[in-house]
Amino acid sequence: MEPDTHEVVEAVLAASRLFVGLSAHALAEVDDSLTLRQLRTLVVLADRQPMKQADLAADLGVNPSTVLRMADRLAAAGLLERQPNPDSRREQFLVLTPAGADLVRRVMEERYREIAGLVVRLTPDDRAGLVAGLRALTEVVQQTYPVLPERPGL
Repeated sequence: MEPDTHEVVEAVLAASRLFVGLSAHALAEVDDSLTLRQLRTLVVLADRQPMKQADLAADLGVNPSTVLRMADRLAAAGLLERQPNPDSRREQFLVLTPAGADLVRRVMEERYREIAGLVVRLTPDDRAGLVAGLRALTEVVQQTYPVLPERPGL
């Protein structure tokens, strides 16, 4: 690995830890009873609802039994509900309740505020470089990991 590649990898890893930390902090500010895994479940569901449990498990890259337990906890908290699938009596759809949708919205707004508070402290040149670099990295990730069933969760 070239020296500059190592430096970039280390910077990306540090930024990744930062973003996870910011997400955890934003979640704690809004609702300290949920875990990051539960939040991620709600966020994925918010983007793609209604979803079958098996599809949610595939998107999260976890076992269907894990989603079943997670859905039970989130339903007990009033954040999601199960609805019958009109096409199959054996399946149910998972959908966010209004409280679940509101929680996702508030956490995302809090995370946005925290990140914006950091970004405004960068110089205009640093912000421009960050945008270019993150867009380039995002493009490489999307090319490398297209949305495929065998690569869930990316």
